[in-house]
Amino acid sequence: MPMQAHEIEALLRDAFPNAQIQVSGDDGVHMAAMVVDPSFKGQSRVAQQRAVYAALKGKMDGPAGELHALALTTRAPD
Repeated sequence: MPMQAHEIEALLRDAFPNAQIQVSGDDGVHMAAMVVDPSFKGQSRVAQQRAVYAALKGKMDGPAGELHALALTTRAPD
């Protein structure tokens, strides 16, 4: 069953409570997320994105195909 934007946002909020988070997408399979979090300071973009994928708890390309594609934008606050 495809994930909805509010479900993705809830998972990200649990992992990044101090983050600015925006999730968009209307087909439930191909989504986009922007996560701006202080914990990303000094981390590479790859490390930031790995942290976001970990927060999704296996929903990416999982056996149920809940979330096929997620375009990510991650950064530390300015």
